Amino acid sequence: MSQVEFSEIAKEMNTKIENDEQITVDLELDDGKSVTCAVIIVLTVEGKDYIVLLPLDEKGQNNDGNVWFYRFIQSDKDAEPELGYIDSDEEYENVAEAFNLYLDDVEFDELVDVDPKDIPQED
Repeated sequence: MSQVEFSEIAKEMNTKIENDEQITVDLELDDGKSVTCAVIIVLTVEGKDYIVLLPLDEKGQNNDGNVWFYRFIQSDKDAEPELGYIDSDEEYENVAEAFNLYLDDVEFDELVDVDPKDIPQED
């Protein structure tokens, strides 16, 4: 995998994420507790969409940097999205690798986000 992929649904969701201050999702955990998560990005891996969530504490903070990956299932842009579990270790590792590539791309973009006028020109 050499670049981060985005389906049309992922692109639309990511545009919403970029345009809003913060999009959150409330998840009901197996123990009955509810956790609010910030949506980081929706990635496409091997034709399936996955959502990357950052769990937040009661103060809206995340102190450990851990993220959660779920399948992002939306039949069309007007349908209500659903989250699904990732079935296998291989699938999880592929999503984690795609997220790492995304982070590398974002970091690289921030590094090269320089105004061309600020680059010294050789004579």
